[in-house]
This record gives sequence, structure tokens and C-alpha cells, in this order.
Amino acid sequence: MAARADVVFVDGVRTPFGRAGEKGMYWNTRADDLIVKAMIGLLERNPSLPKDRVDDVAIAATTQQGDQGLTLGRTAAILAGLPLSVPGYAIDRMCAGAMTSVTTTAGGIAFGAYDVAIAGGVEHMGRHPMGFGADPNPRFLAEKLVSGDALNMGLTAERLHDRFPALTKERADRFGMRSQQKVAAAYAAGKIQPDLVPVALRSEAGFGLATVDEGLRPDTTMEGLAGLKTPFRPHGRVSAGNASPLTDGATVSLLASADAAKELGLTTKMRLVSFAYAGVAPEVMGIGPIPSTEKALKKAGLTIDDIGAFELNEAFAVQVLSLLDHFGIDDDDPRVNPWGGAIAMGHPLASSGVRLMIQLARQFEERPDVRYGLTAMCVGLGQGGSVIWENPHYTGKKA
Repeated sequence: MAARADVVFVDGVRTPFGRAGEKGMYWNTRADDLIVKAMIGLLERNPSLPKDRVDDVAIAATTQQGDQGLTLGRTAAILAGLPLSVPGYAIDRMCAGAMTSVTTTAGGIAFGAYDVAIAGGVEHMGRHPMGFGADPNPRFLAEKLVSGDALNMGLTAERLHDRFPALTKERADRFGMRSQQKVAAAYAAGKIQPDLVPVALRSEAGFGLATVDEGLRPDTTMEGLAGLKTPFRPHGRVSAGNASPLTDGATVSLLASADAAKELGLTTKMRLVSFAYAGVAPEVMGIGPIPSTEKALKKAGLTIDDIGAFELNEAFAVQVLSLLDHFGIDDDDPRVNPWGGAIAMGHPLASSGVRLMIQLARQFEERPDVRYGLTAMCVGLGQGGSVIWENPHYTGKKA
């Protein structure tokens, strides 16, 4: 059997993220058109890749129905202009869909079955609300396999506040405010825009172009956050200010073996070191990234102190804070989400994993002093996913 191949992250792009619902910019845009637009942008950015060299396309969606159904990887591949010889499939691991698309195709590359793969995700939460049309088995609740709270993500976040009294609403609000500020600063510095694929829009008012994430609130203040309603529980601690909004958007990445990337003249933005998924009690799903990160670190032979850059999905501020407390990392540690995160940009469920990777890859370019980075997220129904990457630009010296 051939030796394991090194897997590299060649490139990644995404659409701007839009607010879900009738007032959102993608209300009249199909979900499959969002992922197709992202795929076309990715292929255009990598013209040295012969399209027939793509071995597989994995596209994730959480609610696989309507314009997010019909084996999305295959239909999107055809619509994006890939040859009919290129196969594709769909993946669902709720919030970690795109992350799982990456790790699953990466496994194929490492095994030697693939040279090149496309992996991503899309979620149109306006057209397809989370869990819409699902029919959970009544045994989940009748036999107390899971708590009733487990099917409401906001209540799982409230339970983390209950379990860890140190995770106060004030800390969560401050983390949410800082996320907004950091995203605004990143946009002002031109950090985000290079990896956005503009999307043409149409509405009753006419035509337009989506070029920026729609849900940004850079003027957020602690005073304003303190007055927000807590919709999941009276006098609760989870609000719209310290949680990610409902969002529409798509992300896609190009992966290859190191040898294929060299042969085809493709860039290497990151090298995959290890990945892991873990399960936890569904009613406290937000702690999922803790055991998955511990597993990924162990597989890589690393410790948390080896990680120089963190991209953690901000489904809820309390979820990120629980991981930081577990590993003894300060709320304002500059290694953590330096360009902000999902509280400001949005969290289109199955697409968010690749957004984390896109931002980490950009940071690696600027940080030759950082060798390893982590992308991690909590996952509905009690899971966590973590991927550790190595910086190919690493020199050990400050930029």
C-alpha cells in the first residue's frame, strides 16, 4: 500500500453572508446558486487546475431539501461547469458540514484515492430553517435519551451558563462586542474582502451586488447589549448580541495532495496535520470542541501551547468561552479569532467550517512566526469538530 499522502489546503472562497429571512439579501437567491457561484469563483482563482483533475466534490447542507437537496455536490459540480466525469455527493453533520466535507475528502487524498477535491457547504436558513420538516424519533425524549433542551440550540447555550457560573452574561456580551469590533477592523484593513465572491442580487427594488457580510453591527456597545431580550429563557444570558444570527451563505475549498499541488502549480496555504470529532451530551453541545480538540492534539502529538492561531466558530459566545476557560486561555488572547467571527459575520450552519479555514489560511500568510493553527466548532446534537493545520510559511521569525 502506498504511504499516506500529505494533504494541503490550496485555496478557499466564500460568498458574503446574508441575513436569513424575507428582509435578507439572498431571499430571492437559490441555495444551490450560492454554492455554484462560490465554486466558479474558486475555479477562476486557480486557472492552472484542469477541471477534469478534480476527483470528487463534497458539499454539505444541514437541511437537505428543495434547492439544498438532490445530491448537492453532484448538481453543483455540473452547474459550476465541471466535466460530467467529475462525481459529487452531499454531507450532513449540521454545523460541521463543510468541515466534514474537508476532512472526508482529505481522508481520500491521504489514502491515495484522490489527488484533488473540492469541499464546502451552503445554508439558506431563510428558505430552510434548521430542523424544518424533520421528524425526530419520539424515543429521544420518551426514553430520555436526550433532554428536550437538546433540540433548541439557544437552550443548550443557556445550559452552559448554568453549568459554569464563571461564564457570565457580561463576559459573553463583551466577547460579542469584541467580535463586532474585530470584524469591522478586519474589513477596514482589507483582510476579509480578498476571499469573498460577489453575488448578483435581485429584489423588488431592482438588482444589486452582495460584496460585504450583511449582519455587521460595528457600533455595538455593552450598554446596548445589556438591554437586549433573552429569547430562550426569562432573565437568561443568551441574546442576539452574544450569539450568531440566522444566516445564508456558501463556502468552498480546494484540497490536494502535496504532490498533485506541486505538479499542477497550485498554491499551498496550509497543510493538514490532524482532525477529530467527538460526542458530548446533546443538551450541552457547546462543549463539544473541548474533547474534539484534545483528541486532535493527541493525534498530532501537540499540546494547546503549540497552537499559535485559533479560529473558533462563535455559534454562541459562551461556547467559545467554555473552551478558552478549559484550556486556560484569556478571553482577549490575541491568538483567538483576531478578525472576529460568527457573532458578527453570521453562521450559515453547514458552510461555517470552511470560513474558519479561509481566515486561518490568510493569517498564516501574515504570521511566519506561527507554526500551527486550529479550526474548531460545536455541532448540534452534541458533537464537536477540530482540525489542526500547519503553516507552510513558518520560519519561526516575526513578520
